[in-house]
Amino acid sequence: MSKTVSLLSALLCTFIWGTTFIAQDTGMDDIGPFTFNAVRFFVGFLAIIPLAFLFEIKKFKSEFRSDIKTFAILSFLIGISLFLGSALQQVALLYTDVANAAFFTIFYVPMVPIIIFLFGKKTIHWSVWPSVVLCLIGGYLLTNFYDATVRLGDSLVLLGALFWSTHIIFTGMIITKYNLPLTIGAVQTLIVALFSFIVGATYEEFIFENILKEIDSILYAGILSGGLAFVLQIYAQRNITPAPAAIIFSLEGVFATVAAWFLLNQILGVNNLLGCFFILCGVLLSQLLPLIKKTV
Repeated sequence: MSKTVSLLSALLCTFIWGTTFIAQDTGMDDIGPFTFNAVRFFVGFLAIIPLAFLFEIKKFKSEFRSDIKTFAILSFLIGISLFLGSALQQVALLYTDVANAAFFTIFYVPMVPIIIFLFGKKTIHWSVWPSVVLCLIGGYLLTNFYDATVRLGDSLVLLGALFWSTHIIFTGMIITKYNLPLTIGAVQTLIVALFSFIVGATYEEFIFENILKEIDSILYAGILSGGLAFVLQIYAQRNITPAPAAIIFSLEGVFATVAAWFLLNQILGVNNLLGCFFILCGVLLSQLLPLIKKTV
């Protein structure tokens, strides 16, 4: 039963992430990307912290009598990874469209096993390499290379995918040691809000009236994506294996593209659709092919 709930949690998390691209895109009409992220993730923190105190305060005290240092280090690592990934993604949306941003974000899926292999010295399944090639071909077809502005945005999203991959890796590490999804979610959103505020205060203007103009997008991205979705991700990674979780998370791009089509009229051309297809094939193959040998 817990595995089924976790799979549903991962699917709901992915749906929220995908549709949040719309809120991220439309929420910067009057404010800058770091202002948006600062307010968004602080709202997410405010949404999670009462639940963390209500449901995990006793467990928190019992689990940190001897190992608070490890928790602090891992919390900072997932927080800074989330800050860098979300910041690059948010800035990129100034230069590229929702569909491109969503599909380049899912490059974190083939990145995860590569990073684990390089730094964790674990064996890597051969299927990763053709999957990476498929993703690169798909990226070429998806991106409008004749448009330098779009190319800049896609490059930022691709760099951000590196930090989304480290976020997944560090989340997997911390949740295996501490069964505190609400507390971890609250800590990481607070870290992102603080760093975003520092950068935003330095390079942007915090105008309260302009923030209120984007309140709908901020609340959706903050409460659902910045709060609920990341807690769902943490819970899902504890109760299901990485392969099906990664497959579900990769559907973020599909949800985002469909949402952009319905709400923003961002239609993909034939080449772009082929690019989407190649990327999805690469992502799915990197997760499904390793399972075949185990079942035979």
